[in-house]
Formats: sequence, C-alpha cells, structure tokens
Amino acid sequence: MTTNYDKLIQQEKAEAKEICSINGDGSAQCAAAWDAVEEVQAAASHAGDKDKKMNSLQSYCADNPDAAECRIYED
Repeated sequence: MTTNYDKLIQQEKAEAKEICSINGDGSAQCAAAWDAVEEVQAAASHAGDKDKKMNSLQSYCADNPDAAECRIYED
C-alpha cells in the first residue's frame, strides 16, 4: 500500500534528480532539493512514530513527568 508520504517522497526525489541534472550535483539548488527530500522523509518517519504504542515507562512518565525515573539529564 502506497501512502501519501510515499508518493510525495517519490515526487521530491524525481524533482531533485531533475534539478541536479540541470544545475549540477554540486550546486546549491541540488543540495536544497535533496534537503527537501530529507524533510519529507523525516515527516513521514515522525508520522509513523505517532502510531507506535508507548511502553510502560513511557506511559508512566507521561502521567508522572516529575518522577525520578523520568528525569532527563543532559551533558
């Protein structure tokens, strides 16, 4: 089954290939076109993440964000 994201990704890839063939692989336009492909792929990935169920710790932390087990430490 092809999703809307799959179709959009294929369209963006085709457009990027065309832009790169016209402007050259090292051009800013080519890089921007492939950036657009990556953005659509990331959006599709994040949309898929919403469908995944939370594990028990994630569920607990969603209900108790101040719990010691749920603290996030950054360097």
